[in-house]
Amino acid sequence: MKSSVSRTAVPFTDVKFIDNFWAPRLEANRSVTLPACFQQCEDTHRIRNFEVAGGLTEGAFEGIYFNDSDVYKVIEGAAYTLALQPDPELDAYLDKLIEKITAAQQEDGYLNTYYTLVEPDKRWTDLPVRHELYCAGHLFEAAVAHYRATGKRNLLDIAIRFADHIDQVFGEGRLVGVPGHEEIELALVKLYEVTGEERYLNLARFFIDKRGYSERDYCQDHIPIREQSEIVGHAVRAMYLYAGVADIAAYTGDKALFAAMDRIWEDVTQRKMYITGGIGPSAHNEGFTVPYDLPNDSAYAETCAAIGMVLWNQRMFLLHGEAKYVDVLEQTLYNGLISGISLSGDRFFYVNPLGSRGEHHRQPWYGCACCPTNVVRFIPQVNEYLYATSSDTLWVNLYAGSEAKVTVSGQEIKLVQETDYPWSGSVKLTIHPVVPTSFNINLRIPGWCDHAALELNGQGIEPPPGENGYYQIWREWRSGDTIQLDMPMPIRRIAANPRVQADVGRIALQRGPIVYCLEGTDNSGAVRDIALPRDRELEAHLESDLLGGVMVITGKALRPQPVEWSGKLYRPVSTDREIPITAIPYYAWDHREAGEMVVWLPETTALAEQETPE
Repeated sequence: MKSSVSRTAVPFTDVKFIDNFWAPRLEANRSVTLPACFQQCEDTHRIRNFEVAGGLTEGAFEGIYFNDSDVYKVIEGAAYTLALQPDPELDAYLDKLIEKITAAQQEDGYLNTYYTLVEPDKRWTDLPVRHELYCAGHLFEAAVAHYRATGKRNLLDIAIRFADHIDQVFGEGRLVGVPGHEEIELALVKLYEVTGEERYLNLARFFIDKRGYSERDYCQDHIPIREQSEIVGHAVRAMYLYAGVADIAAYTGDKALFAAMDRIWEDVTQRKMYITGGIGPSAHNEGFTVPYDLPNDSAYAETCAAIGMVLWNQRMFLLHGEAKYVDVLEQTLYNGLISGISLSGDRFFYVNPLGSRGEHHRQPWYGCACCPTNVVRFIPQVNEYLYATSSDTLWVNLYAGSEAKVTVSGQEIKLVQETDYPWSGSVKLTIHPVVPTSFNINLRIPGWCDHAALELNGQGIEPPPGENGYYQIWREWRSGDTIQLDMPMPIRRIAANPRVQADVGRIALQRGPIVYCLEGTDNSGAVRDIALPRDRELEAHLESDLLGGVMVITGKALRPQPVEWSGKLYRPVSTDREIPITAIPYYAWDHREAGEMVVWLPETTALAEQETPE
C-alpha cells in the first residue's frame, strides 16, 4: 500500500552535519553514550536475561519485566551509528548479541525473556501492564534499523517470526486486545515498509481501531481514537500512539484519523505544553492533568515524552506540510529533549523541571532506563529532520551546518548549508544539481522569527507570500546557485497565558529557538529571588569556552534587600538592589556546581520575595 502523503523525510544517511552544535553531539553519542548504555545493559543483566532464556547460561530473570526493550533500543542506536560510520568492532558485537537474542526466541516465534523465565504460561494475559507488545515493537524498530544499516537479516528474521506469531494470536475472531504501553503500532508500520508485508500494516491498524473501549485514560484507551479531542494519560504512551496513528493515516487517508490528530495536537500545544516543548506535568501518572496545569519545579516533562513529541510532530508535518509542526519539533528538540543528556554524553535526566532548588541532577542510569536508551537511538537520527522532499519541492525544515544529497524532480541535488545556528539566524544554502533542474525550495520561517531577509545569488528578493510558514522559491536551479536567509534573533521576553497560574507575573527569555534559564553558579549562588523588570536592557554574546560554546544573555536585574521578619508583622519596604545577571541555554543547566535554577523570572521584586526562604 502506497502512502497517500507526498512528502518524505530525507534519510539521515543522506545528511551529514558539518557544524559545531550537532556534529559533536553525534560523536559523543557514538563514542560515549552508546558504549555506556551497552555496558549498563551488561552490568544490570539485561543482556544476560537473553542468555538465560536461550539456555546459554544458568540463572534467573533479573530486573523489570520490560527490560528487553532497553536492549533493543540500544541496538537500534548502534545500527544508526553504523549507518553513519562503519565500525567492524561494533558490527561484530551486535552479531554476538543477536545470537543471544536468537537463542532466546521460542519455537513458535515468541520472544520475551520475562515471560519465558518467570510466567511462561501467562503470555498475553496482562496486556495493560506487562509491556509484551511494547517490547516487541522496540525489537521490530531495532531489526529494521539493523537491516537498513548492515543489510543483514539476522535480527530482521527474528522480528518477522515474532510479528508473524503476534499476527496469528491477535485479530478478528482471535484475541482482541491492545497494549497498555503503545509502541508496536508505529513499529509494525516500519516492519511493513521494509518487508512489504501488508499484514503488518493491517495489524497496526487493528491495534489502533480496537483502542478506546476499556475506560482507561492512562493509556489513551478511554474512547475510540477517532472520537478523541484532548490528550490524556501517560505522555510517552500518547506520543507513541499518535505517531503510529499518523503513520496509519498517511497510508490509509483516513479523514477521521487526520481530524483526531489535528484536534489533539491543538490541545497539546495550546494548553498543555511547556515553553521547552516538554509535556506531561505530573509525576503521578507521568503525564497530563488539566489544561494550563504547568508547574515548574515539579514539572515531570520526561525526556522520552520530548522524543515522542519530535517523532509525532515530524509525522504531522509530513501529513500536512505546515511549518507549525516543525516549530514545535524544533522547540522541543533544542530545549526539552537535549536537556535530557549531559554534554559529556554519559549522564541523563529522566524528568526535566523548569525550576530547581539545587537537588535535581542527571544520573548515569536508572532502574527504569527508558530515557537513556531512548536518547542513544534518537541522537543519530537528528539529521533526518532537516530536509524533506515531495515530487518537485525541497523542504528546508531545520537549520544546521550540513551537506545533503536529495532527489527532486527526478534529479539528484547536492545541498550545502552553512550557518552557526542556533546562535545565528544567518543561513547560506548552496545548491548543486547534476544538471539544471526546475523545482521549488521551501524555506521554513520559524515561528519565533518576525521577519526575514532573502537573497538569491547575492541579489535581495521578495519571495511570494509564504504559504503554511514557508518562503517558496521556484526556478531552474544551476550548480552554485545560492540562497542567503537572514533571520534576526533578538532576545524575546515570553509571557504565558494568564491561566497558567505558575507563571503569572513572570517572563521567560528566548533567543531564536533557545529557551534560557538562570543558574545560581552564574548569579551569586541564588536565582529564585531575582526580578527582571521589562525596562531592563539585555544583550547576547557568545562564550565559546562555556558549556561547549553557548550564547549567553546578560543584563541588569533586581534583587530585594535581605529582610529580617523575626518578631515583626510589618516593616517599611526596603530598597531593591540592582545586580548583573547571566542566563544560559536551558538545555545546558546542571553541568557545573549544584545550585538553584529558574526559567520563569518574576517581573517585580514583590513576587521575587515570595521565593525567599523564611
